[in-house]
Amino acid sequence: MFKIEDALNEIRRGTAEIIDEKRIEKLLTAYLEEGKTYTVKAGFDPTAPDLHLGHTVLIQKLALFQKYGGIVQFLIGDFTGMIGDPTGKSETRKKLDKETVIANAVSYKEQVFKILDPEKTEVLFNSEWIEKLGASGLVELTTTFTVARMLEREDFEKRYKSNTPIAISEFLYPLLQGYDSVVLKSDIELGGTDQKFNLLMGRTLQRTYNVGKEQSVLMMPLLEGLDGVNKMSKSLNNYIGVTEDANTMFAKVLSTSDDLMWRYYELLSSKTLDEIAILKTEVSNGTLHPKIAKEQLAAEIVTRYHNKESALNALEEFNKVHKQNLLPTDIESFEFEGPIWIAKALVDAKLEASTSQARRDIKQGAVKIDQIKVEDEQLQLQSGTYILQVGKRKFASVKVS
Repeated sequence: MFKIEDALNEIRRGTAEIIDEKRIEKLLTAYLEEGKTYTVKAGFDPTAPDLHLGHTVLIQKLALFQKYGGIVQFLIGDFTGMIGDPTGKSETRKKLDKETVIANAVSYKEQVFKILDPEKTEVLFNSEWIEKLGASGLVELTTTFTVARMLEREDFEKRYKSNTPIAISEFLYPLLQGYDSVVLKSDIELGGTDQKFNLLMGRTLQRTYNVGKEQSVLMMPLLEGLDGVNKMSKSLNNYIGVTEDANTMFAKVLSTSDDLMWRYYELLSSKTLDEIAILKTEVSNGTLHPKIAKEQLAAEIVTRYHNKESALNALEEFNKVHKQNLLPTDIESFEFEGPIWIAKALVDAKLEASTSQARRDIKQGAVKIDQIKVEDEQLQLQSGTYILQVGKRKFASVKVS
């Protein structure tokens, strides 16, 4: 079995804040001494179909609780997702239609079981009980909290002071998230640091509805994206997607800075803190090159979401492209009518998001044709076949007719 203090140290690892850790300790003790399980809730709004490594910081912590007797309540907010979580938003979010929410939820389920144990996971949809709440139940729920308390929430307060509209439905979101904890009688709830107000709502409403317990709250930090500054986000294009191919995933991890690598080790690796400390010491005293440590992290992550063979192949492919300056094995091909402006060709070949970004990259020397740097941003590609390249990772084969 395990020692309570060892389990608590693992649970504390990388956390931003834990509220009522004593209760977590009691739950672990009851499992150790009596085999009594407990519930750990985490809510996910299916606003996008794909998870990235930023999401997995929380999911890996859920998997850790499973190791120590927790039954995960993986809650897909199919009802609240149609309201839209206002957390951190400066305006009312657009509602999702039910078909999109359901499709995204199915995709989430497929991805989380790469990390979670299905036998210790309950996948739940909050529409099941919220739709049964009815008008009278919803009105009763709104009486449990005041507008003044809602406006204590930072993003609501800012919008109120700046005369930015706040929809009444947005006040319902934290109430409904808290009500989920009432119905599920959750023992612990996990979330990001930006969710603190909503997570504490669960404790408040469990007390109000006399559930007989108040859930502990564990908050994880928001993982920085590849830029090392902003939180990982698809919209900022600084993410590593769970469903990305092995070569792309491996190369993206290798592109992180040396400082960011240790942050990823702490929040994403299954290595112990002692093992990471040894790696850090070896890198610091020069006995281990930072790139080797980064390759180990990349291999671990690729193995988790693909397999060991894919990780080895990705390492070989990365070295082939970056060390030997050779072309990758698998390059997507495109055909265009010519002549075609280089910036437009880069956009049409899915290497750039816009012609303005393409021009910026050309000015910065990041664009190559047949491994020769492009200097003329007005270049017109005549008939022929070309290998276009942006940065170190993006390639396309283009035939101009």
